[in-house]
Amino acid sequence: MTLYKHRERFQGFSIKIGIAFAKLRLSPNQWTLLALVPALIAFWFLAKEQFLWAGLFFIVSAFIDIVDGSVARVTDRVTKFGAYLDTVIDRYVEGIIVFGLLFASLPMFIFPIYVWVFLYFFGSLMTTYVKAAAKEKELVEPGNELKGGLLERVERLLVLFVGIILAYFDPFYLTSILVVLAALTNLSAIERIATIWRRLKKQ
Repeated sequence: MTLYKHRERFQGFSIKIGIAFAKLRLSPNQWTLLALVPALIAFWFLAKEQFLWAGLFFIVSAFIDIVDGSVARVTDRVTKFGAYLDTVIDRYVEGIIVFGLLFASLPMFIFPIYVWVFLYFFGSLMTTYVKAAAKEKELVEPGNELKGGLLERVERLLVLFVGIILAYFDPFYLTSILVVLAALTNLSAIERIATIWRRLKKQ
């Protein structure tokens, strides 16, 4: 299900983006920080339940997230801090969008919507944390870190984007998407834990 294994297919597209946006003279880190602006606008539209506009600015933020790395590569300005900042801002952007969902009047499914929003965001954080914790505890060797999995960040945000757009037609679509994301993000974290366990058993 992951797009990670097919990332090489998008390298040509990434280079073209980098060449085009490098002409604007913004540094890669400036592009990274700029992604917060459309995310905050998307938050405002989510709170107003204007889902089409929210989806539009959400995808703009996601596109800028592609731009920063592309510009860094084509201008030979890839740095460890830049990669670190990009990862941090990615989490802020996702958090801003998820926070906005709490202000939208979405229909419940078994539980109130805030339960599914929490489970989704908790699962997304745990998917990332499981990877970071494995590296911190030296359970993985350098160059063999946890990658891919059932649902990576790009895929879960793509699914969430579809849900936000569909909410324009019926908010229950977005509720359904959040239920699915709540399940899949937590399964992704469990999958990564199981992967570490299997690796350790082979040692």
